[in-house]
Amino acid sequence: MTTRPTTILTLIAVSALVSGCGASISTTAPGSPTMTSTGTPSAVPSPASTPVAATPSAEPPLPQGSDPVELTPADFVDTIDNPFWPMAVGNTWTYRETDAEGVEQRVEVTVTEDTKEILGVSATVVHDVVSEDGELVEDTLDWYAQDVIGNVWYLGEDTKEYEAGEVVSTEGSWTGGVDGAQPGIILPADPRVGMTYRQEYYAGQAEDAAEILSLDEHVEVPYGSFDAVLMTKDFTPLDPDVVEHKFYARGVGPVQVIAVSGGSSREVLVSFVSGGS
Repeated sequence: MTTRPTTILTLIAVSALVSGCGASISTTAPGSPTMTSTGTPSAVPSPASTPVAATPSAEPPLPQGSDPVELTPADFVDTIDNPFWPMAVGNTWTYRETDAEGVEQRVEVTVTEDTKEILGVSATVVHDVVSEDGELVEDTLDWYAQDVIGNVWYLGEDTKEYEAGEVVSTEGSWTGGVDGAQPGIILPADPRVGMTYRQEYYAGQAEDAAEILSLDEHVEVPYGSFDAVLMTKDFTPLDPDVVEHKFYARGVGPVQVIAVSGGSSREVLVSFVSGGS
């Protein structure tokens, strides 16, 4: 199937029409799926030429599967302020992850001052460190950027797993635009129940996707109690037995991750320090 790349400019035009008049836009390339109101692809005929056309009840397209996208650097902003995961420089989240055997790991996620240019976009570098009993287990640099609509894009990661102080694996590392890897969405600008979207795509190594399940969850973790929490189902075709539910609180970010199949781990937010405090 040949699919024309989706551009950020298309997303902006669609969003403006949707918010301005209640109409919706189908940005369907020949032979590609068209997005329904729940974000579920549905097959359409493949005419010789399919222009962008206004139709009732469509939504701004979000990347799916291996579909290619073209990012326009001018359509990105310097600040990531999506309410469900604000990434101000210095913001630091500390989590406790516990597996089925009761083994605990400490996860610390920090928004750095560093940036990395990927596909012409200046991405924010987020440092993610996992340790167990004080020993380094995993060290990752994640690269995020926000477009003018408010979607938070995931542009890649550089990850290293450690044993006894030595790097034993870099599996899962990828960079958007390199070796066929495609960026994805971590959080949409206007999340709605039923939305599905690709989070990352690097064939055979990183193919995570998500579906929004709820916008009104109640979550209690060591850091605090939260209402109106966004819940997603995270999954990957690389390991279909593994499914996680992730919970995002407004003004804070991820507060809990629960393995619902393929494992029984739970990760909870223990502390959050705002970079502005």
